[in-house]
Amino acid sequence: MQPVPARRIALLGGTFDPVHEGHVALAAHFMRLLQADELIVMPALPWQKAALKATPAQRAEMVELAFAGQPFPVTVDRRELERGRPTYTVDTLRGLRAELGPQASIAFLMGADQLQRLDTWHDWQALFGLAHLCVAARPGFRLDALPPAVAQEFARRAAAPEQIGKSPSGLTCMAPDLALDISATGIRAALQRGNGRVSPALLIPPVVLDYIEQHNLYKE
Repeated sequence: MQPVPARRIALLGGTFDPVHEGHVALAAHFMRLLQADELIVMPALPWQKAALKATPAQRAEMVELAFAGQPFPVTVDRRELERGRPTYTVDTLRGLRAELGPQASIAFLMGADQLQRLDTWHDWQALFGLAHLCVAARPGFRLDALPPAVAQEFARRAAAPEQIGKSPSGLTCMAPDLALDISATGIRAALQRGNGRVSPALLIPPVVLDYIEQHNLYKE
């Protein structure tokens, strides 16, 4: 009797203030690349960022709208929002690992901008014992531009995408062919300047843009 394969989970966290097409494209790209079984999207209350513009409930609702109708299973996990206080990623991953079990493959998805600040995250080296780190490189990104400790850790753990789902954690994967350079900060600025309407080039899902207008967000 063949053993049941371990679940392959892709996890995308972030403030999503607001969620944009870059987030959706990053997740969809890695779901295909890693052949993952499920995407978990987790809006955060991060300790490193200044006050957010949308409420936790509004950010979660925008995420649900943006990821509705994807051709793969998506769960919007509100655990960090429900704690009501900023949370360290390593603690969230410990909780998720306890729920999913030691054999599940967890791929934590992030952009290159997050990787460049990884050494400022609480207990960042413990992340590798809990998940794989899969990074989408922005245009012009270079591995040697990372902090030396992060570059060394990332390089020595580098693996092909097909290897990620075969183990629970500890590997890294770069997707240099996902050339996205979309900034939530830039989107908020454009919304403030443009009376609620932004250029389609800024890539907000239409349902999310409608939600932003209905709730009068990002005007100030």
